[in-house]
Amino acid sequence: MNEVISFGTMTLKFFHSKESTAGSLDMFRMTVQPHGRVPVPHYHESWDEAVYGLSGTLHFTVDGKTLPLGPGDTLFIKRGVVHGFNNVTEDPATCLCVLTPGVLGPGYFREMAALLASGTPNPQRIKETMLRHGLVPVPPKA
Repeated sequence: MNEVISFGTMTLKFFHSKESTAGSLDMFRMTVQPHGRVPVPHYHESWDEAVYGLSGTLHFTVDGKTLPLGPGDTLFIKRGVVHGFNNVTEDPATCLCVLTPGVLGPGYFREMAALLASGTPNPQRIKETMLRHGLVPVPPKA
């Protein structure tokens, strides 16, 4: 497998997916460009995530705590824990992500790429796509 999916400020390269591992895991390399951020904080309903820093520094917010993830650093995000991340630096940041069990696959990222490529993204469609794939968006507290 070695599928590459790019959207917004992120590029993912899938090495293994739920399809190629019979649901055991999803594994991909993620690169976030300088000043890149992801949509709203979210949590995963049915999988855990382990992240290993490869280059640059991403800033993860996990359960309300901001944690820098640089080369050689690791992070474990248990299912149900609210998290998000961004790259506030001037350099790209890359990490390896492993999701267990493998229930997400590249389909979610393909759909998000298509939604974002369509011009002005529709927040309701993004939310619906996230929920359909087991990611639950959590709006920031006012």
